[in-house]
Formats: sequence, structure tokens, C-alpha cells
Amino acid sequence: MPDDSQFDHFFKDGESFRICTLEVTALLVPGQTPADRAYLIGDAVLLGDTLFMPDVGSALADFPGGNARQLFRSMRRILDLPPSTRVFVCYDYPPEGRAPQWQTMVAGQRAGNIHGREGIDEDSFVAMRRAHDASLEVPTRNLPPIQVDVRAGQLPPDEDNGVSYRAAQ
Repeated sequence: MPDDSQFDHFFKDGESFRICTLEVTALLVPGQTPADRAYLIGDAVLLGDTLFMPDVGSALADFPGGNARQLFRSMRRILDLPPSTRVFVCYDYPPEGRAPQWQTMVAGQRAGNIHGREGIDEDSFVAMRRAHDASLEVPTRNLPPIQVDVRAGQLPPDEDNGVSYRAAQ
């Protein structure tokens, strides 16, 4: 089973590093997967699969190792940042009539995120996330990249017969 040993360096929660003159802090935000990270840079947070634009909500929590309770707590961690924090989302699945967007604010997420706005409690979120995720088909296009992503770009190891099996798209 892959673990963080496949990576040259796996940023720990709260660990800071520099990109040129920028100070970056890694935030552990598990939920969709156990290893999800966000990166805080000044007044901005770069998200992976945690929150999406407010009218879309949150990431799925049904990937290997995913956990809806952890996802809720990770969302709250992001939403506990100052209201003026800019939030850059990883993906946007805009509803019809809205152009794709990539930036919002913590204040906007707190007020309008359909899955995580103020007033939605953990148990309600978990029930919604589990019911919604259970209604979806397995995302077969995601399986091959997940097999490689969790191994830091390496293909799955060969089985006893010498063949490396990968999920088909």
C-alpha cells in the first residue's frame, strides 16, 4: 500500500517552506483522500479537493480512504480562516448559465457554500455527503491517475506474474 515514502518530501501539517520570496504553509485537509493538502500563501489559500465554488459545494468523500467527517472538519478549518482570505479552488463544475470561476473568499464560502455554509452541522453534512456519493457511479476515468498519483508518479508494481495492472479508462 502506498504511503508517503514514495515522495521526495511529504509536507507535514503546518510545515512552512518558501517559493522564491513567498512563504507557504501546508495544511492537511483530509476528506476526499487521507493526504489532501491546501497551501496558505499570505491572504490566499490554494485548495485541492475540499471546497469548490459556493454554488457547487464540496468534494466527494468516497475515494479510497475518504471520510465525510474528516472532509467536514477540513472544510471548517478553511472556513475558520479570516473572512477576507482569498480561496482558489482546484476545480469548478459551473451550473448552466455560469462561467467557470476559480476564486472566491472565505466570507463568501461561509455565507453561501451549499454544503458548508454557516448553520450546517457535521451530522447533516455527513448524511448529505454519504447519500449523494452513494448515488454516483464509480468515476472510472479517475482510477488510473489515482493509482499513479498515490505512488508519486510511479506505475503500480508488478504482480507475481510480472504484469503491472492498471485500472482501465
